[in-house]
Amino acid sequence: MSKWFFSLVLAVGFCSPAFAQKFDGLAETPPMGWNSWNTFASNINEKLVREIADTMAANGMQAAGYKYIVLDDCWSEMKRDADGNLVASREKFPSGMKALGDYLHSKSFKFGIYNCAGTQTCAGYPGGHEHEEQDAKLYASWGVDYLKYDWCNTSGADPKQRYAKMRDALHAAGRPIVLSMCEWGQSKPWTWAKDTAHLWRTTGDVTDCWDCELKWSHGVKRILDMQVGLEEFAGPGHWNDPDMLEVGNEGLTFAESRAHFSLWCMLAAPLMAGNDVRKMTPEIRDVMTDREAIAIDQDPLGKQGYRVFADKHYEVWMKPLAGGDLAVCVLNVSDEPAEIAFDWHRLQTMPWGRMFKIRDHWRKAGAGTTDKPFRRQLEPHDVALLRLTPIKKRK
Repeated sequence: MSKWFFSLVLAVGFCSPAFAQKFDGLAETPPMGWNSWNTFASNINEKLVREIADTMAANGMQAAGYKYIVLDDCWSEMKRDADGNLVASREKFPSGMKALGDYLHSKSFKFGIYNCAGTQTCAGYPGGHEHEEQDAKLYASWGVDYLKYDWCNTSGADPKQRYAKMRDALHAAGRPIVLSMCEWGQSKPWTWAKDTAHLWRTTGDVTDCWDCELKWSHGVKRILDMQVGLEEFAGPGHWNDPDMLEVGNEGLTFAESRAHFSLWCMLAAPLMAGNDVRKMTPEIRDVMTDREAIAIDQDPLGKQGYRVFADKHYEVWMKPLAGGDLAVCVLNVSDEPAEIAFDWHRLQTMPWGRMFKIRDHWRKAGAGTTDKPFRRQLEPHDVALLRLTPIKKRK
């Protein structure tokens, strides 16, 4: 091997990681925030976004951990400018994206934005294809902290290549930005995207119904079922994303909203609120800011929960927590109120020979120990969210 060739190999080997990696140290726990799409779709503007941020700063959401304010599709003009740059809609965002980002940062929030790996976004606005480096530099100049990157109008492209190109462009731009892949799980990104993105969608879009199936979206229970078996692929800095929260939106009952939130916490899912936080009821606010439930989602061990029992009446989900605790969520899957009863020792994943004391998160009370069967009356599609703490044996 010639000295010239050896030097070239060394140069490529040492230089390429700088342009072939995502930012480390981001999303060590699942990201929390708010996204505009589920409630507002294309009807967004800077006044709305500032009001959302102001409300979240005042109602306890920010203090509970919701820090990313993410603009979804439809924020830009329909065409790039003469230099090929994305341009914020002059009608919706007359002050521009830099000013909006500065406002959010002044309120101690982080700024999130949306684009797409295709030639156009899902709503027909300019996509990022062949503009990755240019767009990444622009996002960095605006102070963007989070990029949701969709997968419409990609014409059979390879998602591994397209998303890697944006990952590398973001890294080269130099500003740490969380990369959220929205490829809908079509290529099983959980099997390959750990080194590409900080989170990746596992399904099509969520919608505010419990168990419906629409052309492009699924009800909460349908999406929950699709997460079975994916737990091994999640962890600090790389999360399965079953899509945003529909908690508090009109298609769900209160019990369904509470179950939705509880189960997303069990899944170590990103908690991206999708409701109009300016108008939510105190009951929904209390669910979304519940510190005990959020602690399950944000647990530093970073384990995704998994289903340990299911029949036509109820399901049991379990999530290991730091320090040896366990989170358990019991879901009434039936359409009628039900008396749920089971013996803890029948759950094969329970640590053999150990006894736990039980804390009921939603009742804010102790619920006995695991040496006695669990019994609970649950409304249709409601849950019991429990934290189990080992009881130390006396010497």
